[in-house]
Amino acid sequence: MAGGFGGAGVLHERAQQYESRITWYFIFTVIVAALGGSLFGYDLGVSGGVTSMDDFLKEFFPKIYRRKQLHLNETDYCKYDNQILTLFTSSLYFAGLISTFGASYVTRNKGRKASIIVGSISFFFGAILNAFAKNITMLIFGRIFLGVGIGFGNQAVPLYLSEMAPAKHRGAVNQLFQLTTCLGILVANLINYFTEKIHPWGWRLSLGLAAVPAVLMFVGGLFLPETPNSLVEQGRLEEGRKILEKVRGTTKVDAEFADLLDASNAARAVKHPFRNLLARKNRPQLVIGALGIPAFQQLTGMNSILFYAPVIFQSLGFGSGASLYSSIFTSGALVIAALISMLWVDKFGRRAFFLEAGTEMICCLVALAITLALKFGQGEVLPKGIGIFLVIVLCVFVLAYGRSWGPLGWLVPSELFPLETRSAGQSVVVCVNLFFTALIAQCFLASLCHLRYGIFLLFAGLIVIMSCFIFFLLPETKQVPIEEIYLLFQKHWYWKGIVGDGEQVEPSGKIGALV
Repeated sequence: MAGGFGGAGVLHERAQQYESRITWYFIFTVIVAALGGSLFGYDLGVSGGVTSMDDFLKEFFPKIYRRKQLHLNETDYCKYDNQILTLFTSSLYFAGLISTFGASYVTRNKGRKASIIVGSISFFFGAILNAFAKNITMLIFGRIFLGVGIGFGNQAVPLYLSEMAPAKHRGAVNQLFQLTTCLGILVANLINYFTEKIHPWGWRLSLGLAAVPAVLMFVGGLFLPETPNSLVEQGRLEEGRKILEKVRGTTKVDAEFADLLDASNAARAVKHPFRNLLARKNRPQLVIGALGIPAFQQLTGMNSILFYAPVIFQSLGFGSGASLYSSIFTSGALVIAALISMLWVDKFGRRAFFLEAGTEMICCLVALAITLALKFGQGEVLPKGIGIFLVIVLCVFVLAYGRSWGPLGWLVPSELFPLETRSAGQSVVVCVNLFFTALIAQCFLASLCHLRYGIFLLFAGLIVIMSCFIFFLLPETKQVPIEEIYLLFQKHWYWKGIVGDGEQVEPSGKIGALV
């Protein structure tokens, strides 16, 4: 959008002098780095399936298994409400939440590559512990290792992809993270389908196979170059320029390298990057990238859609296979949506995807709420015609989320922060994201039980709020060099009154004005 809202007309200084071409070396680096998303995706997909397997429940949660077999006379909204099982799932996210602050130190001081390797090692040990678990303690420790792996991976991979990508392709390249996440979910769902038939140890195979993407990520990570931004930040200037020339496919990188040097000089002046996030010049990045977008991503209602998918498919006659078909359907739709976003986000921009898809999601949630209010609850079977309608609504919602808040929830924060606060800012992003993921995982079923179909209206209202948040506060960042994003806020109708010329940090690293 022109004018104040979109930040059009900003002078990109050296940006017009940037040169690059896509090389096989660049393609290799971003594909290997993007494997980090498969760790996150595989766990998201496999954990839900395993916790519903009878063999798993009998061994670790026998009371829940017996309750499941009793077919208690509960409403369809409450029969899955159990805090013990959700605590097992959400423990991973709390571990990731805490570990991301350690990941920030490693990412800033040792490089993005180091965090990727540490994350893969931790995830591997978590997968092995879970596969051979003999009691709840081993399961929990396994979940903690998995959480640490996700904390490190989610902190470093989006940064790595954004820094390696040329400005005009940054949106598509960064969304490789979302694509591999969705592929991880899809593969996990397919694996669960086959392992559920292997008694009594099929669940162990599902959990243990998480080690495969971890090994791939570790081996590939050993051959990854560090990002030029990180090398320059560490003072390894000659090496940084050499890698920049290699990934850009040209020796004409003077303009981009000069921007990296300027950003690095500013970064070295900052001794306390987490404190520096509070500086006025970083207020937009803090509010939009570190707090707003990561929290809103988990408050879109996607979990509610995934929960109801099996019920809808069962109404269409899929019977006991409803859970499988719905899982494959939704994860497959997410993959398609991620591909759509990769192809078009650098052409139409981030704001357009957020706002257009947000409108679709609001309409879908309202339609679901009205339909379920009239036709669902107390064990009533959905008519086939209503089921078909809900499948269409579900499809539209998943495709909308999968090309907007799903991938952009990681892309936009990773490109907003200046170099001096980038690793710290990304840690807060991951922390907030995992906190709300854990919160939703822990509270959703109980909220569903009490609010019933009203929870869909609640999520619709939240999407209205987050769409207004994007419309008024987020400038368009497509094709803007990552080290010049800060200029957008100096021209934005609202943020320019807060950040001014952006000079609130003294050479000593002390914050000038915080309010």
